[in-house]
Amino acid sequence: MNYKIRTAVRHEISTVIGWAKAEGWNPGIYDADTFFSSFPDGFLVGLLDGKPVSFISAVSYGNAFGFIGLYIVSGPYRGRGYGLKIWNRAIAKLSGRNVGLDGVTEQQNNYKKSGFRLAYRNIRFQGNNLNMEIDDGHILPLSLIPIKQVSAYDHKIFPAERPLFLKAWLTQPQSLAIGYVKNGALQGYGLIRPCQSGFKIGPLFAETEPVADKLLAKLMQYAPNDKPVFLDVPEINRPAVLLAGRYKMKPVFETARMYSRNQPDVPIQKVFGVTSFEFG
Repeated sequence: MNYKIRTAVRHEISTVIGWAKAEGWNPGIYDADTFFSSFPDGFLVGLLDGKPVSFISAVSYGNAFGFIGLYIVSGPYRGRGYGLKIWNRAIAKLSGRNVGLDGVTEQQNNYKKSGFRLAYRNIRFQGNNLNMEIDDGHILPLSLIPIKQVSAYDHKIFPAERPLFLKAWLTQPQSLAIGYVKNGALQGYGLIRPCQSGFKIGPLFAETEPVADKLLAKLMQYAPNDKPVFLDVPEINRPAVLLAGRYKMKPVFETARMYSRNQPDVPIQKVFGVTSFEFG
């Protein structure tokens, strides 16, 4: 049998999104379009006699930082070395960069063998719209805020600039993106998007817990009462964990955030919701 690895094309991204759904990872409905428009060369597919059997995303945020995600081998083909081969190709693709990933906890030791170090856990919380009223004139549609201002704020919290990704991510159909602006300064922003099951919030970045609280309340209002809402929170940000608890959200899943080098020097206390387990 002939196994080869190449850059994935658009329709193949839909395939891996379907696999991610089957794994229970609950990707966004519009993630395939968003991801491919942002990183057209960021996905690798492993083909066995022309049939996709493995996938991985290896996206580069410039020359210093990268992120690995969507690492899946189709069930019947696991244990045959196809996963390791595509993993090694992804690592080579991001050579010279500090690389992050959110791995399932049971795979931590395998990632450690590749030189990755545990930074902290991310906890996925699940809840529902509590119909909490929020009327704050500082909360604005993100479309009213210049993308350069949003990108500059994002870069203070995320390890690298990602303007093309943000432009696509924050304008997804059927989503809500909002910012908190006071005295002309952006003090936080967030997005809620539809997923295979319910909705996910991410990112949720804020200067302070009170700002995050107001943004979270507004974002959760967007979801129908009968649909679950998910929020991925760095466990080491204790105020963020407590905030999720105040909204009666319960932990349902966790990942190990790991890096190939040291943990980036970013203000994790401002991360109340991770953008995506697939892209950091």
